[in-house]
Amino acid sequence: MIWVAVAVFVVAYGLIATDKVSRVVIALAGAAVLLAIGVLGAEDAFFSQETGIDWNVIFLLFGMMVIVGVLRQTGVFEFVAIWAVKRAKGRPFRVMTLLCLMTAIASAGLDNVTTVLLVAPVTLLVCDRIGVRPAPYLIAEALASNIGGTATLVGDPPNLIVASRSGLTFNDFLINLGPIVVVMLIAFVGLSRFLFRHDFTAHPEQAADVMELDEREAIRDPQLLIRSLVVLALVLSAFSLHTVLHLEPSVVALLGAGVLVLISRLSPQTYLEEIEWETLLFFAGLFLLVGSLVKTGAIDHLTSALVYATGDSLPRAMMLLLWGSAVLSAVVDNIPYVATMAPVVDQLVSNGPFAGQDGLWWALLLGADLGGNATAIGASANVVVMGVAKRSGNPISFWEFTRYGAVVAGVTLVIATPYLLLRY
Repeated sequence: MIWVAVAVFVVAYGLIATDKVSRVVIALAGAAVLLAIGVLGAEDAFFSQETGIDWNVIFLLFGMMVIVGVLRQTGVFEFVAIWAVKRAKGRPFRVMTLLCLMTAIASAGLDNVTTVLLVAPVTLLVCDRIGVRPAPYLIAEALASNIGGTATLVGDPPNLIVASRSGLTFNDFLINLGPIVVVMLIAFVGLSRFLFRHDFTAHPEQAADVMELDEREAIRDPQLLIRSLVVLALVLSAFSLHTVLHLEPSVVALLGAGVLVLISRLSPQTYLEEIEWETLLFFAGLFLLVGSLVKTGAIDHLTSALVYATGDSLPRAMMLLLWGSAVLSAVVDNIPYVATMAPVVDQLVSNGPFAGQDGLWWALLLGADLGGNATAIGASANVVVMGVAKRSGNPISFWEFTRYGAVVAGVTLVIATPYLLLRY
């Protein structure tokens, strides 16, 4: 069965890369094939934490999409868009830099999927206001969210997985990953100036018009905005207190969405039309494709080979984890990958020549989080951004995202390499 699972995954991945067939159709068709031939059963697909659909991710996305849908009715996204353009004086590169820094900083306190869901609507409005193509700005924000989210325990789902397995604290993440993430963000801003240089030509008359606007006039429902911001603040606080409250982010998001729907008194059509149903279905299919690799042992074979190749050399072990994780996370979503690798690394740092070497955890996370930038399906934030772009009528192709993401992933991994070797 292992070769069947690998073959289905490779074919599905290849078709997704061509952009000739809907990625939702491909992911669901691939999952259907795996279920039909018995590689996965109902238990594996719908109830297993290792091989099935990650319902926490699905319902986290759903809950936050509902919250964003209600927020959109208040005019707050137009407010932030006008504010951002005015602060950047209508200059496209400054706009991108401001939006990316906002995204990266927010991603350190939230998970990166939540962040891009909140920032993407603002970006679409900003780009429309100054007359530039939104795709490069959305891509840059997804990349920035993955870099910024690397810094903290709550910033990226793989970090939560490692924290629960290793016992590392919020401060451990901040102290060990925070400094290098700051360096990477500075490098990313400089790199963006080069990568997206052809997309920094704004419409001068539109930009000038925005400078004359009063952002406060964009707010359509002040009372709903206040209620929505209170609920959002409580949701974000609960995300940050995940380890204290022992509530999954998905539960928090659903509770927040339910409360906001109740107090907003909006018709269901108003906020449900903001749900990215295609994105949710794509995630479901993708989880099953990756789950088949986990169940049949394909990923275990890869990780075992990685462990065997390390020998007794700590630098070699860190480099194999860093670059091996980056390559694999570019191909499979980094959430199931890290869930599979965490027990392997836990064994390495608990026994044998690498006992107590926490640098291996940081190598795993830097590789998985940064490697996820390399392709359009390497990280959850990437998939969400592509879904938002398509829904807005500005689709981003697999290769358009990947040709930028691969460069950013490569540069940030090169920066991480000496950091790991010198510090650990």
